[in-house]
Amino acid sequence: MIDQGPIPLPVLATRGMNLPPSHMNPEPEGLILPKKPHNPCIDSNDRQNLHRELMFNQKIGKNVLNQKSELQRALEKHKDHQLKKEIEREKLESKTPFEKVIEERAKRLETLECQDQGDSIRDKDTPEFLQVHAKLRAKMESK
Repeated sequence: MIDQGPIPLPVLATRGMNLPPSHMNPEPEGLILPKKPHNPCIDSNDRQNLHRELMFNQKIGKNVLNQKSELQRALEKHKDHQLKKEIEREKLESKTPFEKVIEERAKRLETLECQDQGDSIRDKDTPEFLQVHAKLRAKMESK
């Protein structure tokens, strides 16, 4: 028998093993080129199915995320406003006359304080000699 050397084995191509030759052989400097990072979104069948379902629901107009339309939000806001008004009206009806009088006086005092603050602001804007002149004129007219 004649010795022909080692018998070459057939190379089987498997799926996912198609690497460029640069990955199989290191560079002359001994460095290995980086590989593309793994993407879990593409590999996950559950995630792809979820995305497919969401896209289909959006296409047919079905709302699966329980988001409300602008009209529904406006309607809820209006209902809340009406409910607050009704609760406030019930509070006013259930108050005793004494509580009503106290509340009216408090409102009157607040309005007077606001007016006083407005007057003091106006007084600060006018020069002092005009204020003194106005006081003197008022005294002269009262005599």
